[in-house]
Amino acid sequence: MSPEDLKYHKEHTWAKINGRKATIGITHYAQESLGDIVYLELPDVDTEVDKDAEIAEIESTKATSAIIAPVSGKIIEVNEELAESPEIINEDPYEKGWIAVIEMSNTKEIEELLDPKDYDKYVEEEAK
Repeated sequence: MSPEDLKYHKEHTWAKINGRKATIGITHYAQESLGDIVYLELPDVDTEVDKDAEIAEIESTKATSAIIAPVSGKIIEVNEELAESPEIINEDPYEKGWIAVIEMSNTKEIEELLDPKDYDKYVEEEAK
């Protein structure tokens, strides 16, 4: 069951909204699918990002995968701890495993994201 206070993108990223700021990361489903995460290329602070565009790459023992921005805006902070310890994402994808904070340029994009119930349903369908 996905945390209730987050919004979800179909590319398995989440966003925790606080005013114009969105803290983002990958979902439990994504980290579970990837397996043991061994490397994360963090996005650069001050980079402008577009919703649905790749902002970083994550590598696991199984695959390399793109991290997709759930909203548009400017990256104002990244979780430097993940550069040294990317496995934190496996251990705690929703709290300590956050990846970046985006200052949103268009808060209306939040409405296009899935709520937890719809995201869980989407994951169930995808798993079939």
